[in-house]
Amino acid sequence: MTNYPKIGIRPIIDGRRRGVRESLEDQTMNMARRVAALYEAELRYPDGTPVQVVIADSTIGGVAEAQATATKFRLEGVGLTLSVTPCWCYGTETIDMDRTMPHAIWGFNGSERPGAVYLAAALAGHAQLGIPAFGIYGEHVQDADDETIPDEVRSRLLDYATAGLAVAQMRGRSYLAMGGVSMGIAGSVVKDDFWSKYLGMRNEYIDMSEFDRRVRENIFDPEEFDKAYAWIRENFTQGEDFNPDALKMSDKHEDWWIYCTKMTLIARDLMVGNPRLAELGFGEEAGGHGAIAAGFQGQRQWTDGMPNGDVMETILNTQFDWNGPRPAYVMATENDALNGASMLFNHLLTNQAQLFSDVRTFWSPEAVERVTGHKLTGRASGGIIDLRNSGSTTLDGTFAATQDGEHVIKDWWDLTEADTQAMLDATTFHPANVEYFRGGGFSTHFRSAGEVPVTMCRINLVDGLGPVIQIAEGWTVELPDEVATTIEVRTDRAWPTTWFVPNLTGEGAFTSVYEVMNQWGANHGAIAYGHIGAKLITLAAMLRIPVNMHNVPDEQVFRPKAWSAFGTRDLEGADFRACDAYGPLYG
Repeated sequence: MTNYPKIGIRPIIDGRRRGVRESLEDQTMNMARRVAALYEAELRYPDGTPVQVVIADSTIGGVAEAQATATKFRLEGVGLTLSVTPCWCYGTETIDMDRTMPHAIWGFNGSERPGAVYLAAALAGHAQLGIPAFGIYGEHVQDADDETIPDEVRSRLLDYATAGLAVAQMRGRSYLAMGGVSMGIAGSVVKDDFWSKYLGMRNEYIDMSEFDRRVRENIFDPEEFDKAYAWIRENFTQGEDFNPDALKMSDKHEDWWIYCTKMTLIARDLMVGNPRLAELGFGEEAGGHGAIAAGFQGQRQWTDGMPNGDVMETILNTQFDWNGPRPAYVMATENDALNGASMLFNHLLTNQAQLFSDVRTFWSPEAVERVTGHKLTGRASGGIIDLRNSGSTTLDGTFAATQDGEHVIKDWWDLTEADTQAMLDATTFHPANVEYFRGGGFSTHFRSAGEVPVTMCRINLVDGLGPVIQIAEGWTVELPDEVATTIEVRTDRAWPTTWFVPNLTGEGAFTSVYEVMNQWGANHGAIAYGHIGAKLITLAAMLRIPVNMHNVPDEQVFRPKAWSAFGTRDLEGADFRACDAYGPLYG
C-alpha cells in the first residue's frame, strides 16, 4: 500500500477583521507548520516513508473556511485532523464535523490570547455534537513569540497522530480468513460486525484447499520460489526431530521444505496480490484480497494431512526474507482473528513485527523450584507466564537484534545483516510433532532474550457488551538452560518460548503475576516490543473499544476530553460508559 492516509492540520484563528485576525495570521499558521515538521520528522508509514501532512490553504476563522478545508482534506485523502490555535476563535463554526475520523485540538497556553478558552469551547461543542475530540494543552504558560513545542505537548501530539494513523490505515482494508474455525477457538469465529463497525474493514475468506490448488497448478512465481527455497535451505537450521522413532518421517523432510516454501509465497500473494502472476497467465489470482492482516486455520482439517503452516507464519510475520529487510505481514495462527486484530493494532502503532503467542502457563516460584530445583529471583521472583505458540512466531521475537547494547525489535529499515543473522542463529526448525500435526511440516524454536520491555494485548468479544481490550506491559526474562529445557520438555521443545513478567501495580488484575494470567480473556496474546500500552488505550478510545484491564500509569492515559464527562474518579468505568454512549466509530 503506497496511498497512505494523511494528517490534516487546521490552523484556527479569531475571525474578526480590522486588526485582530491580521495580527494572528503568522502566529497561527506557524503553529501548523511546526506541527507538520514534527510529524514529518518523527512519524513513518509501515513502508518507512515519512508521513504526509496537509495544511489548510488558509487559517480558518469561520464556517466557509472550515467547509473549504473539509473539501480539500477529502480530496487529499486525509484520515485524521489536528486543529491548532493560539487564540480565541468561534467554537462550533470552526470545528471539523466528520464523525468517521479522529480529531484533536492543540490550544496554545499563552496569556496574550486565550487559546485555552477556544480549546475548552470547541471541545464542549464536540461533546455536545457527539463527535469526540482529544484536547492538548501545555502545562506551563508560554510567551506569544515562543515557537517551541513543550515536551508534554509534543508527546500528546505524537501519540494522537500515531493512533489516528492506525485508525485511518485500517479503514477499507481486509482481514483474510484462510480457512475457518480452528479446534473450536472462539477467536477463529470471524465476526463481520466487529471488523466493519469498529475497524472499518471488510472480511475476505478462502478455503484452505486454495493452497493445494495453487501448488498443483503452479500459481506462484517459479523464479521467486527457486530463490526463496535456496535461501531457506541455506539459512534455516533444521533441528533435532523430537518425535518417537516409530513416528519419524525423515524421508519426507525435503518435500516438506519445498511445500512450506510454496505455502509462504501463496499466502503472501493471497493477501496482497502479485503482478507477476498476471504475467504468468493468472490474472484473477494476481489481484489478491487487499488484506492488511490474515489468519491461517491449519488445525485440524489441514494439518491432519498436509504440512503445517508454521514456516509460512514465521516468515511472513518476520521483517526479512530472501529479498532482504521488509515490513512484517500480520498473520494469525489458527485463524484467531481477534488476536490478528490485536497484532494489527500493535503493528500499526509501532511499524514493527509482532509475536503471536499462546498464553500458556503460569509458573509459580514454588512450581519452578519443585520441578527444576531452581529458585526464581529478580523480576521473575513472583512467577512467570509461559508465552509459547504451538509452532510459529516472528523471528524478530528472538530479540537477537541489538541497539546500544540492548536486545530489541528494530524498525525493519534499520536492520543490518548482523541483526538478521543473529535471529537466524538463535533459531532452529524442528520436524513438527506428528501427534499434533499428522501431515508433518516444521516448527520454529527459539528462546526470547530477557530484560526486554514488551506489551501484551488481546481483544475479546463479550455477548451483550461487544469488544473489549486488555493490556499488560512487562518484561521478558531468561531462565538457565537446564531449567528452560526441563519446562519446555513438559510441553514441546520444538516451539518458540518467551518468558513474560507483567508490571504489577497492586490493583485490579495486576496484584500478582498469577492474577494477570487468571484474568486473561483468551488463550492467545499479541506481544509488541516496548511499552506501548498508552498508545493502545488512545487507539481503543478512538474506535470506542473499552479497556477492561491495563497497567499503564494514569498520567500516560490519553483519551478524548468528553470521556471526563462520564466520570473522573473511576476511569475504567467511565471508559466503558463513554464507549457505550458513542458506539462503534463506523457504527
